[in-house]
Amino acid sequence: MKLLKGNIVYSPKLGELVTLPHGALLLDDDGVLCDILPAAPEHADAVVTDYGDALVMPSFVDMHLHAPQYPMLGMGMDLPLMEWLNTYTFKTEARFADTDFARRTYRRLARDLITGGTTRVCMFSSLHTDATLILMEELEKAGVTGYVGKVNMDRNSVPELEESTEQSKRETLRWLDACGQFRYIRPILTPRFTPSCTDELMAWLGKLAEERGLYVQSHLSENDGEIAFVRELHPDCPQYWETYHKYGLWKDHTVMAHCVWSDERERAAMLEHGVTVAHCADSNINICSGVAPVRTMLNEGLSVTLGSDIAGGAMLAMSRVVTTTIRVSKLRHMKTDGKDGFLTVDEAYYLGSTAGHRWFGADGGFAKGHPLHAMVVDDAGFAEPVRELTLRERFERAVYLMDKNAVKAVWSEGRNVI
Repeated sequence: MKLLKGNIVYSPKLGELVTLPHGALLLDDDGVLCDILPAAPEHADAVVTDYGDALVMPSFVDMHLHAPQYPMLGMGMDLPLMEWLNTYTFKTEARFADTDFARRTYRRLARDLITGGTTRVCMFSSLHTDATLILMEELEKAGVTGYVGKVNMDRNSVPELEESTEQSKRETLRWLDACGQFRYIRPILTPRFTPSCTDELMAWLGKLAEERGLYVQSHLSENDGEIAFVRELHPDCPQYWETYHKYGLWKDHTVMAHCVWSDERERAAMLEHGVTVAHCADSNINICSGVAPVRTMLNEGLSVTLGSDIAGGAMLAMSRVVTTTIRVSKLRHMKTDGKDGFLTVDEAYYLGSTAGHRWFGADGGFAKGHPLHAMVVDDAGFAEPVRELTLRERFERAVYLMDKNAVKAVWSEGRNVI
């Protein structure tokens, strides 16, 4: 057995925070969490790791990010979505035909994720099969777990970043055949978004998802111009979500990023079919898409998680994504005269950690019976407070102020990877 000692902090459900000063986590030899202890036993029959006065918290989960956009972080932030894609994004992603460039970029990305406390991801690659496999390999080496998708796009791109329909099908199958080599990174089907995929390709992906039991990720109702474009392409579909539904891509565990302009009917369809929202606050503000009605979604019972959405989002660190989510919710709160209550730090941390782990099947913050996903945050380097802080106050300050220097250890899938 293994015993991890420290100040235990976790959010088992939305709006609830558990703090256990000088508590402990008991793991079996495979890193599976057996118990959460309010106090560490004095004489434990286990290998003890003592993190002292540091905070031991569930790790972050990034439910939407574009790996090949990592090199363009902080670029094009004044452009609307479609212009941003054509000016910067597609040209950057085209570079990943170069596997050496892909290796260098993805090795650094994977390390940045882990050192920032992110252990699980639901991630877009580019359309390049070989680069996607390199991405999966580098993530696994660094200790990141989760899902990666080779992007499908056979229309409405630039010439250097577009595949034919048959090529997209063939390369998707080649990619899937090669995914068996990975233990901790799994494939997820990834039509970029409706405008990027022909009807034939969407129908084929829906059939493939059903035949192989694969999850799906894409984008939904992010931007007014995008929604209008989808309506032109699919006049038979009154709403954006129906362009996925009619091809079998709208189902349990499907992850839809943004959903800024999803109305009551579209949200009801998400709830009915078990579709999860990946809310990307920083990206939605940067590209002037809007502010998603997160409080309404939560009140309606939707599964809401958080995504960095790099590089529409200009920050990879999920601690910063969490705090930006809070600030953006306060903007909506003020805009609606208080009708949409803002997210508290406890709630936003839940969305950035527990809600994502729940999508992976591990509920409750620290999930007993599941391999441990955790980070150890040392707040000793922050400014000295004028009085002794409660553990709850230390948690809040850690969420707002933590950086890589404060992350002293990371556990992913029961493995101590830092």
